Amino acid sequence: MAQNKHKEKTRSCELSVVIVIGNRMDDVTMVYTAYRDAIAGAGGTFEFVYVLDGQYEKVEEELKNLQAEGEPIVIVQLPRHFGEATALSAGIENSAAERIMTLPPYLQIEPTELSSLAGNQLTDCDMLICRRWPRKDPSINRIASKLFHLPTRWISGLSVHDLGCSVRLFNRHIVDEVRLYGDQHRFLPLLAYRQGFRVVEVSAKQAQADMKSRVYAPRVYVQRTLDLLSMFFLIRFTRKPLRFFGLIGSASFGIGSLMLLVLGFQRIFFDMPLANRPIVLLASLLVVLGFQFFAMGLIGEIIIFTQSRSSREYTVDKVVRFD
Repeated sequence: MAQNKHKEKTRSCELSVVIVIGNRMDDVTMVYTAYRDAIAGAGGTFEFVYVLDGQYEKVEEELKNLQAEGEPIVIVQLPRHFGEATALSAGIENSAAERIMTLPPYLQIEPTELSSLAGNQLTDCDMLICRRWPRKDPSINRIASKLFHLPTRWISGLSVHDLGCSVRLFNRHIVDEVRLYGDQHRFLPLLAYRQGFRVVEVSAKQAQADMKSRVYAPRVYVQRTLDLLSMFFLIRFTRKPLRFFGLIGSASFGIGSLMLLVLGFQRIFFDMPLANRPIVLLASLLVVLGFQFFAMGLIGEIIIFTQSRSSREYTVDKVVRFD
């Protein structure tokens, strides 16, 4: 019965626009009006799903006023701050259409660019992601972006240049296959590509209001680095942890064993004492760590082997059957 209700719900409109309200935002009514006018130009029915990631009384009141004026707005209120990935998932769950567009609560691209994006039916791909181009940020922002995206492209194998842009259009079945948590919302295209979905990057004119210098706190850059490392592990070694831990363990075990062989050779043939030599403890520690890393990888392989039947790492594009 719930499944039938969901099917009826998905027919109620053609496009759901999900916007997460967080710490950074512009004037709500101004941004909504600009977005609505651009998307309405593409034709078809649509709705806006606003997710309040925490308590934003003024924003909620402003959105309710827009609702009272007949605007197609759905308000999803979270009891506290959960993070953008969780809020995005909540918005998608409470949306009605099969095609979903995510937009930031501030202008990243010129709203006029949204008409062609909203009119795309995703016949040639599963996800469209926007790249702000030409990029007219200050030099410090462009350098930081390049330093972030160079390893990202190497890790994922997907040619992306602007994961910081939140303007995306995708089919609902992507979020049915790809689970988001933590701060992984910006890496959704990489996770979808890893799962086998077709991801295409398109250029869009950067909004004038977005062309300003943004220098974040040092902890933000540390968090981004850690997020990148987590993506490296999730994309490359989720199904083969032994290759990751085994590589580190083999290196540690090999170096430690070689050091012990040299120390033993010196003790036997040159009568060099081993007492009061810290290098002996270091070599022994490397050997023990090598065994531990290898054991961690082996345990991970066993867990994946026993749980692999309940999960899959691919998606089927189409099946052609005979008559």
